[in-house]
Amino acid sequence: MDDGDIVVLGIGNLLWADEGFGVRCVEALAQAWRFGARVQLVEGGTQGLYLLQHVQAASRLLIFDAVDYGLAPGTLMLVEDDEVPHYLGAKKMSLHQTGFQEVLALARLTGRWPRHILLVGCQPAELDDFGGSLTPPVKAALQPALQAALQRLRDWGAEPQPAPGADAAPPALAMDAYESGRPSADAACRIGDERFLPPARPH
Repeated sequence: MDDGDIVVLGIGNLLWADEGFGVRCVEALAQAWRFGARVQLVEGGTQGLYLLQHVQAASRLLIFDAVDYGLAPGTLMLVEDDEVPHYLGAKKMSLHQTGFQEVLALARLTGRWPRHILLVGCQPAELDDFGGSLTPPVKAALQPALQAALQRLRDWGAEPQPAPGADAAPPALAMDAYESGRPSADAACRIGDERFLPPARPH
């Protein structure tokens, strides 16, 4: 099935708790696995339209994202092909931010659309904790999400090979350092100034 490039894309924002799920998944793959030249791992973050080139270049596109399915926190769902745009994006950081649905729509308009798309989405528990890391149920879903992705990559002919420590994240962004370096709630506001950001939703 070697008929084009495979792009593995993690989208989301590390600064807003479970919104960082997609980026953490790609980071974990880069740290523990090696792939052939036709597989590109992309920490897409919140780059919006800047990700269009990656979508256009992909024959097969695998996306990790935090998705609000309305299910129990940490629940994984795999969505494929034309159904993917209906589910992407648990949260936008501002009204002007381009969502990934729009990126997919633009790729389709240009006629450069992946032959196959798989979304590995995880139901978030918390999105309004500024500076927070993944919550326990979402962190527990990381390994099952990676295993589902690795199986699909094998099905696509990618042949991932274990390689612990292959490509470590920048030290300041690595999950352990990120979590241990976080100030307490008393020392730093975690929900943002409500003059600029909406207040946290009740739980």
